[in-house]
Amino acid sequence: MSIVPVLVILLNAAPGKSDGAIRYLALGDSFTAGTSVSPADSYPSKLTELLKADGKKVELTNMGVNGYTTADVVNRELSAVKDFKPTLVTLGIGANDLVRGRTADEYRATLKLIFKAISAAGISGNALLVIPQPDWVSSPQGQTFGDSNVLRAKVVQFNSILAEETKLANGRYVDLWKLNLEFASKKWFAGDGLHPNEKVYAAWAAQLADVIRKGK
Repeated sequence: MSIVPVLVILLNAAPGKSDGAIRYLALGDSFTAGTSVSPADSYPSKLTELLKADGKKVELTNMGVNGYTTADVVNRELSAVKDFKPTLVTLGIGANDLVRGRTADEYRATLKLIFKAISAAGISGNALLVIPQPDWVSSPQGQTFGDSNVLRAKVVQFNSILAEETKLANGRYVDLWKLNLEFASKKWFAGDGLHPNEKVYAAWAAQLADVIRKGK
C-alpha cells in the first residue's frame, strides 16, 4: 500500500547557509514521492519551482518512499534532518499507518517522536506547517480497502490528531481538507486510480508556496 496522508512543512527561523539558499528536504511516502506522476510533477518539485520563480536558490532532496509509515520516517528518514541540515522540510505520512491497522494512539505516539526529533534539530515553533492527508478513500482503488464511510471517518480522526499534535509542537496546521474533497469530487486521480494527479500536486505546491510567502 502506498498512500501518504499528511503533508508537513518546517521552516528554520534562522537562515541556513550564508548564501541564503533554501535547503529543502521532503520526507514521507508515496504522496511525497509523487507516485504515478513524473518526478517533476511531485509536489516537492513543484514547490521548488515556485520558490525558484520567486528568486530563491533551492536545493531539493526528496526522500519519499512508497508505503512508508510514521515508524519508517523515524527509523529511516529522520537522520537526514541532521545530515542534510535543511532550512525547509516537508513531511507527508500517516495513511499507511491507517490502512495497516495502527490505532489512533499508536499514530499519535509516533507523530510525537517525529515532531520531537525535528524540534531537537532546531526546526520548530512557528516554522512548522502541517496539512492533512487527502481524501484517498474516494479514489477507485481506495474504495477497495473497505467501507468508505468507516475509512473516511478514520482519515478525519487521524487528521484531527495531526492538528492537535501540531499545536502541541507549537506548529501551525494548514487545513486543505475541503480543497482535497473538491479534487476528489472532480476525480483528479492518477492513472493508478489511487494517488492524486499532477493537478492536485500543483495545487498543494501553490498553497504551500503562498503560505511561505506570506509567513502565515
